[in-house]
Amino acid sequence: MFMTKKGMPVFAHLKNLLAASAVALAVLPATAADKLRIGVVPGAYADSIAVAAKEAKAQGIDVQVVEFTDWTTPNVALNSGDLDINYFQHRPFLDNAIKKNGYKLASAGTGILANVGLYSLKHSSVQAVPNNGKVGIANDPVNQGRGLLLLQKVGLIKLKPDVGFLGTLDDIVENPKKLSFVEVEGPQLVRITGDVDIAQGYPHFIVAAKAFDPSSGLAYSGIEDAQFAIQFVVQEHRTQDPLVQKFIQIYQNSAAVKAEVHRAFSNDQRLYTLAWQERQP
Repeated sequence: MFMTKKGMPVFAHLKNLLAASAVALAVLPATAADKLRIGVVPGAYADSIAVAAKEAKAQGIDVQVVEFTDWTTPNVALNSGDLDINYFQHRPFLDNAIKKNGYKLASAGTGILANVGLYSLKHSSVQAVPNNGKVGIANDPVNQGRGLLLLQKVGLIKLKPDVGFLGTLDDIVENPKKLSFVEVEGPQLVRITGDVDIAQGYPHFIVAAKAFDPSSGLAYSGIEDAQFAIQFVVQEHRTQDPLVQKFIQIYQNSAAVKAEVHRAFSNDQRLYTLAWQERQP
């Protein structure tokens, strides 16, 4: 048997060296591989990701948060590999983007479910919206459909039967007040609310803009509708990536993240739900 100078068998000596190396590697700081670039839009999503990023750093993950002001570029950047994750869209929006643009993207986990409301800075009720009034509504197919369903729910319009959440302005079959519609990017709806009679609105964007009280909506959609929960979206081959899943687990289990979400939704539990804690449909 081969021996070291101290009388230790060579194989045993090598075993001890490997064990010592493993311990040393375990205490090394995060490597280049432990980095994530996450795309968000300003507001509750960005703020909650920023909180999770701080906790992730303590666990060896360096997170770079990249803010976008529109709902198109984050998917372009993700699909091209400029991002590792984006966190701004629900499944219907993602499905529509994939169908329209051929993106190779998929959901790796579920986040916040935000409510949608109808807001007015001119009228105190839906019934007070005048004939020939103006309505602010999202310009993308999915969120526009969601807004139209809410307008139908309160009786301002009627849509084709069974149109679902992909309805568009062309699907309106009754418009008794002859309302006209102003279409803008979803995040910009808060900016035009004062210029129209009633507008589709997102409470988290209203809070972020400090524009008006997000709890002052004239009507709200049902927050139990889990299909509209925001998703952690990645390139489709990375849905089970250990680093991606580790970050999602940090986000979903963080008390600080939950506190930030509550603050971002004006401390009003009617405006959101933590969808990952609820049974999915």
